[in-house]
Parts: sequence; structure tokens; C-alpha cells
Amino acid sequence: MRFNFPILSVFFGMTVVLLHFSCKEQMVTIDLSGELIQPRTYIVPRADQPLKIDGIEDDSSWKKAPFSEDFIDIKGQNKPKQRTRIKMLWDENFLYVFAHIEEQHLWATLKERDTVIFYNNDFEVFISPSNSNHNYGEIEINALNTVWDLLLDRPYNTKGNPIYNWNLTDLKTAVHLQGTLNNPNDTDQYWSVEMALPMQALTELKRPPKGIPKIGEHWRINFSRVQWEHDLIDNRYYRKKRKDKYLPENNWVWSPQGVINMHLPEHWGYIEFAESPKIDQPWIHKTDSEIEQITYALFRKIAYGEYKYLRKNLPGKITSIQLTGLKHRKLKINLLNAYTGFDIAVEDENTGRVYTIDERGYLNRPEDP
Repeated sequence: MRFNFPILSVFFGMTVVLLHFSCKEQMVTIDLSGELIQPRTYIVPRADQPLKIDGIEDDSSWKKAPFSEDFIDIKGQNKPKQRTRIKMLWDENFLYVFAHIEEQHLWATLKERDTVIFYNNDFEVFISPSNSNHNYGEIEINALNTVWDLLLDRPYNTKGNPIYNWNLTDLKTAVHLQGTLNNPNDTDQYWSVEMALPMQALTELKRPPKGIPKIGEHWRINFSRVQWEHDLIDNRYYRKKRKDKYLPENNWVWSPQGVINMHLPEHWGYIEFAESPKIDQPWIHKTDSEIEQITYALFRKIAYGEYKYLRKNLPGKITSIQLTGLKHRKLKINLLNAYTGFDIAVEDENTGRVYTIDERGYLNRPEDP
């Protein structure tokens, strides 16, 4: 099947040289059943005044912000025994986060900034101001108020690189303990975390146009609580081991990921910046969130999943993809192999809108400038 210029120019913007390729179209059927999730959403009200960051929910502005749903197991299947909830506010200078974390055993040992904080029980923030899986921030904190902040250029599964020298110099954090730290002789109640994430640093992660968020703007965010089973040795807390290996940690999150992997930004929840809470109003997505998830799911299967053999096709090879499990959408999907990698295009045949993603996992939307 020979493809003409209009198709390829809309598709991927490839050079005219590729237009001379003549190849038979390959057809592949891919099942995406169970791949798509339903991210949670949260309306972030504007703070009435700057907040005092002390770890306590005592500023009057916090009354405007409702608590989120309870955290759930990262796969979205089980409800943890200890409750975790968050709320958020914002102003021109900061995105504020407050977390209430039930805990019967308060313990922490790491005191040096930018150590691997999740070796303790911790609370984590993952944030992508551009609804992208490129250039996103991660902030971790333990019950000693020790912080680890880092930037990722893209997820680890796509050969992403953590940038450890990304420090939020204007970050403000505080922890409040309702109990006694590192004392196994009593039962504790909870710890709470209050953060002021500097808006200027966060907006630098945005695709153009950058700048302070506008009313109605959507970002992607998720929160994780790492919880370890523990042993007591000489009256001190340690991560539990079995046969000299640490047991895996529990991961409890705000918006379920579907798999044990926080580094899938396409599965994080959505926030919307607002003046005040919107009670009982339906969430309206700014982009076609379902097609975005479909595009990312296809990318994962082809980049490092069971269809990675398609990457070995010769440059110029066109593969047409049909989906099962999504009969309600009429989509035209094609994979194009190039010398530098591959591109996937997903077109909504009802609207003509095309979403593309490349071998790095970089998503282009019709709305992008």
C-alpha cells in the first residue's frame, strides 16, 4: 500500500525522502482491556492569604479545601488499614499541600537532605504541570521533616534520568507528630505534613507557554505513602527482613496507578486551579483523556512490552493497529518505524484530531502550540 504526502505530513511530519517508500501495510490487533484507569480529580481553591507552614491545619484558608478521598493501594484494589488523606490550596507563589497520615508506629531515621527517603516510611508528591510524562518533579518527606526532591526527564522504563541536583530552594515543609517518634513503647495516632511548593520552580517544568496557572488550568499530580512492615531490635525500629532480604514496601496512593509503579505520570490524578471549591459539579477534561491513555498504553506495549518486536521493522514500515476492548471509539491507529525510532498516531475518525507519541514517550496533542 503506497501512502501519499498528505497522510505522512499530518501524521508525523517526516521528510519527503520517506514518501518514496512503498510497503505493504502490516495489521496488528492489540487488546487494551484493563489498561485504562480512571484517575481521581481535585479542585484546588485559591488561598485567602499566605499560609504559615507549621504542619498543622490551622490556617483559616484550609477550611475552603475539602479532604480528598482516602488513599488506596497502588493497584487500586485494596483499602489500607491506616487512613491517609490530602487537601490542596494555591496562590501565585505556592501550591500548598496538607496530608493527614494515620500511624500507630511513628519512626524515622534519615536526617540528611536528598538521601533515599523512601527507605523510611514517607509521604511523596509527584507533579507534572504540563500533563506530560516528561520533566516531572518528585518530593519525598519523612516524619523527621527530611526532604528529597528530584526531577525526572522521563520515566525510568523509557530510560529516564533522575536529576538529583534539582533543589526547590524556596520549598517550605513542616511535620506535626501526634505521638512520640521512635518510641515503640506506646501507640501513636498520626503525623501530618504541610508543604508550600514554590510555584516559580513548578512552572519551569511546563511546556510553553510557561507562567503562573490560570483559573481552570489542569495539572497532573499524585501522592504516595510508602509504608514498611517493621521489626523491633533492641527497642529500635527496622524494616522487616525475611531470609536477609527486605520485605517489599506497601504503596498507598491518592489516585490508583493500576500497577506497582508511580512513574507512570499518565495515570496520575488531575487538579484544576479555581477560586473556590466546586461542589457537586462534574469534572470536565480539557483534552481527550481517553485517547491520551490509549496512546500511552500502546506506547508501553511497543516500547518495552509484548509488542516490542514491532520496533525491529525496517524504517518506513507502516503498521496498522486495531484495538479490542474499546469498541465505543472509532480510531485510526498507525505505527511508523523510522531510522531514529518509531512514532504512533491515534486519530479520532469522528473529529479528525490526531495524537502522536514517539519512541521517547513524548506525547503531542492537537491542542499543543
